[in-house]
Amino acid sequence: MYVCLCFAVSDSQLAGVIADGARTEEEVGDACAAGTGCGNCLDRICDRLRAADPMHGIEVGRAVA
Repeated sequence: MYVCLCFAVSDSQLAGVIADGARTEEEVGDACAAGTGCGNCLDRICDRLRAADPMHGIEVGRAVA
């Protein structure tokens, strides 16, 4: 199954990129180009990144002193 149709990136290729340490959409794009075309696959990429790192996409606010 393809995750990114623009660059023909399969689910197994994306899994390999994440296993090799990609933790952001930008790192995935740098590694295999997924997510750098039309952008329709970014939700699927984020889901896979969140599965690898449950804190993916969560912004932690700073405490104001």
